[in-house]
Amino acid sequence: MPNELTAAEEITTRSQSPIDGEPSDFGLAEIRASQRKAERRSLWVWGNAVVIILALTGGLASLTATLLPKGATALFGLSLSFALKAMVGLVLVFTAHMIYQNAQLRRVQRQLADHQIEAEVFRRLAMFDALTGLYNRRYAEQRLNAEIARSERRGHPLAIVLLDLNDFKEINDTCGHAAGDLVLREFAERLTRSIRGSDLAVRWGGDEFLLLLVDCNLSQLQHVLVRLAPFELELQKKKRLVTFAAGWQEYANGDTAAKLLERADRNLYVNKQTLKGRKYPVTTAS
Repeated sequence: MPNELTAAEEITTRSQSPIDGEPSDFGLAEIRASQRKAERRSLWVWGNAVVIILALTGGLASLTATLLPKGATALFGLSLSFALKAMVGLVLVFTAHMIYQNAQLRRVQRQLADHQIEAEVFRRLAMFDALTGLYNRRYAEQRLNAEIARSERRGHPLAIVLLDLNDFKEINDTCGHAAGDLVLREFAERLTRSIRGSDLAVRWGGDEFLLLLVDCNLSQLQHVLVRLAPFELELQKKKRLVTFAAGWQEYANGDTAAKLLERADRNLYVNKQTLKGRKYPVTTAS
């Protein structure tokens, strides 16, 4: 991990971050807009096809009537006029059938798209926290196990950081839950801006968060912690300093996810006790 994020890395981080990429409806409006766009394009293509078929039919009938002599007979002794009318009628019937089948096809496609939208929304709900837009604990546990297996195979460094907001209950009690939600969202945004696109920012639960930092050791971790500074928010027309405690742990060969989290949580608890009565968070490596 480089000491400082380059401009390209910051762009990558923002583009891959769920908090920037997922609106409050988890992309449902965007999916439906894409669906309507595809339907309009399909309708435009089919409409043009119908117009072209009718134009070619009309042109062929007109050309045939002009070039052939009057009274000429078509196949089976039918008059040319009747044959042309029959041909035009068949084309019209065929075109109407095409339009009907296209309408039926679009109805089926719309139903399938609705099912796909529902499946995608449920998938995203299973991965993301609705309030902050960060990944949720369930997804993070799966990803942590996968990254541990990867580090076990390839020997790549891996670190996790648990973060806990200080005096969050007091903020909720004195300023209201809306203010508490604002603090959580702002802190989540700062977490997202402080990591790379390959890392993971997670709302672990309540006012507790987790960072999963791949290919990152403890010396490199300090650069992430430096970017995570206390910040001020205006709550009920008053500036309030928001601070946090952090505890982290680097993966060691043979560690399980439970052991890694347990040691990070223990470090967080020690750090939390150290912070009592202090204005800014103090971090100590394990």
